[in-house]
Amino acid sequence: MNQALIVVDVQNDFCPGGALAVAGGDEVVPVANILLEKMPVSVLTQDWHPAGHVSFTLWPEHCVAGTRGAAFHPGLRTDLARLILRKGTSPGLDSYSAFFENDGVTPTGLAGWLSSIGIGSIVIVGLATDYCVNATASDALRLGMDVNLVAEGVRAVDASPGDGEKALAAMRDAGCRIMTLREIIR
Repeated sequence: MNQALIVVDVQNDFCPGGALAVAGGDEVVPVANILLEKMPVSVLTQDWHPAGHVSFTLWPEHCVAGTRGAAFHPGLRTDLARLILRKGTSPGLDSYSAFFENDGVTPTGLAGWLSSIGIGSIVIVGLATDYCVNATASDALRLGMDVNLVAEGVRAVDASPGDGEKALAAMRDAGCRIMTLREIIR
């Protein structure tokens, strides 16, 4: 089964100093880069919100299209990506998952693209474990994909202490394999 890497939202606003910083968010960059170098099919997702986006009622203003905050972390090897998928672009609808908008039915197009090139298995790294990574893994499982998550390659918001660990447990219970980087690149 052909496999693709999905690097979720490794953007300036989700890294230290950003508008919605995830503690240690920049620590996923070296893990992502190792996988980007090893996996021939890779996708980078990018929150790309218009001004006044609906998510700004829940979260601080972040990843506004075209801003420095929406840009990928400068250390991320974006040149190795095969596809960049921008999500959360509709003013009134957010998108945590790389596969569906938050309404659960509006597709981003990623599933169709992966299917068209014979991908049935994914490896996920990125930000944040308890939101966009969890939603991406859950939707991929729902679509019948084989899902692997690299433990060293994710960090959580942890709005409530332990949210990241709860998300990892939920993904594991749903059928996602939580693996180390060493296990993945073997």
